[in-house]
Amino acid sequence: TDPTIEDLVGDVSPSFGHVLSCVFGVKDHESRTYLTLTAHPDSTVAELADVLDRDRSNVNRSLDASEKGLAERRRRLLDDGGYVHQDTAIPIPEAKTRLHDPFDEWRRGVQDASAAVDPARRVAGRVQDG
Repeated sequence: TDPTIEDLVGDVSPSFGHVLSCVFGVKDHESRTYLTLTAHPDSTVAELADVLDRDRSNVNRSLDASEKGLAERRRRLLDDGGYVHQDTAIPIPEAKTRLHDPFDEWRRGVQDASAAVDPARRVAGRVQDG
């Protein structure tokens, strides 16, 4: 199962895959596919399926992580006609930047919201809205 944010809290050294899953909404199978793709650039779905020991249709769905900006898909023409799609992961430092920017914005919003809590509005151990 995918890790939850509760699993992340208290983990002082979470893995990159764990952070992808918990914080950024990248499912565990998507992060495994992405991390595998970093080691196997320009792979086809069939090649990734072999490496991951998963069905091609599942790997193809996992590559939807490219919609999150983690992978790029290119079409390569075959010598005998036709084409094949090849996927390449964006470099991990770039992925971190792309993911950190929205996370930092969210974190600032949480900090602002918590700073705005008025202790005088506490009622029976709870903070009243408003």
